[in-house]
Amino acid sequence: MVEKLGLRERKKQRTRQALIEAAVRLFEDKGYEHVTVAEIADAAEVSPRTFFLHFQVKEDVLLANADLRVDLALQTIAERRAEERLPELLVRAMDQMIANAWDSDLSSGLAALRTRLAASVPALQARLLQRYLTAQAELAQALQRAFPDRLNAITASALVGAMVGAVSASALTALQRGDGPAEVRNAMREAMDLVARSVT
Repeated sequence: MVEKLGLRERKKQRTRQALIEAAVRLFEDKGYEHVTVAEIADAAEVSPRTFFLHFQVKEDVLLANADLRVDLALQTIAERRAEERLPELLVRAMDQMIANAWDSDLSSGLAALRTRLAASVPALQARLLQRYLTAQAELAQALQRAFPDRLNAITASALVGAMVGAVSASALTALQRGDGPAEVRNAMREAMDLVARSVT
């Protein structure tokens, strides 16, 4: 039974990846606004219904790995080591997110495509902002729970905002100037270290 569930999950992940790859190809070839969900599904050889099992709207394909990244950071914070200090935990959580971005969005070109499209697609801008604010709130709440005697809602939100904002801004700048994946990752880590050094 366990093996059967494992196979099902692997098939689900393959389908999801096929949808992402098909969407990226079509967005690059035809332009984001001219691609429909039906076309993405057809290119991935699945039905539109299957698309909607994986993504709520077309914009979500470009944010395909965002939830996983946030979940990795939340898990890291929740599993804080007894002796782990605040800056160390912040760095470890953010490093999980950067590593995931490297493995998926940066190496596949998805991050660069998302950056280009976000400059001209209002629906994508709105979805990015919504996900960004939700993620910050979730991370701030988790950080406050990890350090209840040190952080309140304001200070936890400020720390997460500083860290996520710095890393996101550095990645955006690097992508906009055409840096490669390794340079983008280095920019993100530099921003992460800069913020961490200011936390005592």
